[in-house]
Amino acid sequence: MISVEEARNIIHAQAPEWGEERVLLHESIGRVLAQPVVADRDFPPFHRVTMDGVAIRYEDFKRGERNFKVVGTQYAGEESRAVSNPGECLEIMTGAMLDASCDVIVRYEDVTFEDKSDGKWAHISDEEVFRFKNVHQQGSDQQTGEVLVESGAQIHTGIVAILATVGQEQVTVRRLPKVAVVSTGDELVEVGDTPQAYQIRKSNVTMIVASLMRQGIACQAFHLNDRVEELVRELPGLLEAHDVLLLSGGVSKGKADYLPEVLESLGVQKEFHRVAQRPGKPFWFGSYGEKAVFAFPGNPISTLMCFQVYCLPWIHQQAGVPNLGLTAVLMENFVFKPDLGYFLQVSVSHEGGQCRATPVQGNGSGDLATLAKVDGFIYLPAGQMVYGKGDVFPYYPLGL
Repeated sequence: MISVEEARNIIHAQAPEWGEERVLLHESIGRVLAQPVVADRDFPPFHRVTMDGVAIRYEDFKRGERNFKVVGTQYAGEESRAVSNPGECLEIMTGAMLDASCDVIVRYEDVTFEDKSDGKWAHISDEEVFRFKNVHQQGSDQQTGEVLVESGAQIHTGIVAILATVGQEQVTVRRLPKVAVVSTGDELVEVGDTPQAYQIRKSNVTMIVASLMRQGIACQAFHLNDRVEELVRELPGLLEAHDVLLLSGGVSKGKADYLPEVLESLGVQKEFHRVAQRPGKPFWFGSYGEKAVFAFPGNPISTLMCFQVYCLPWIHQQAGVPNLGLTAVLMENFVFKPDLGYFLQVSVSHEGGQCRATPVQGNGSGDLATLAKVDGFIYLPAGQMVYGKGDVFPYYPLGL
């Protein structure tokens, strides 16, 4: 039996290459860029007007001119319009492209207009005029060919805007794994079935599949009965067709817990079996070439904890998603005497910038109903027995 830390290190030492894939831009949030994003034009791509007002030539203003004849109006989305003669101006709107014949925008608040016999005139009252006032100059943010976002960045809404601006309808990202989620056990029936008194519905694979799908990870659910011949027949195909195999049940010491023996007989290299932790002590992990096999104990709290603490962070690591490294403050003293790492179920609140964790009492790793009150797990390392109020521990929230 190995420690929690040893188990985590062994898992994270597995570093398969899943390659790259192209995804639609609007489906890319949360994914990790596999290539840098490069500006295909200047940012902004033209001298962009930032205030509604009038466009004038600074030389006219510097010469003492304060009254300008309005020779037209320009809106955003139109080609630029020129001022041909000294003393002329254009009314111009925010977002419009400023022509090279003008270099100052005086906002409407600093302009009064008068209609005369020879047309409309603008009087400038602003005396703090300088070249390119109220103009976002072409290329002042980024220039053509410059890197806007580095490879390896996790895409958020702001990066989506940048990608759209440079015309990327599809984005090259690090590929996420193909995952098979396998329930085992003769007692399991489908979620929509009415179970017999001795049967239970498939909650473990359902919660794992839901979590993976929420993060855009391609996964399929399968079920295998506790029959050696069925395991031997079906597991090789699942191993070949997927990057990651997640199994729930069949790894403890029961007479029908055949998975460890069968997996090894199929060529899966056992990396460890049994971790000094509660819940989830019988956790089994192995590798099959570049593929990873996680076999969780069948009790729902054990399956959920092992998935959240070991499997999901590893998938994130391989996909380039940053580790959040969350922590929480324990809000009451807690005693745990066995020399095991303990993943304590907690409810959390957020106050004063702290994540505060309060223990949730349950009836063991099979108490599924307790999860309605649980926000996540905090990790209490082995060997301490008494864990003090106010101490800070690693926190693994559900739903990530």
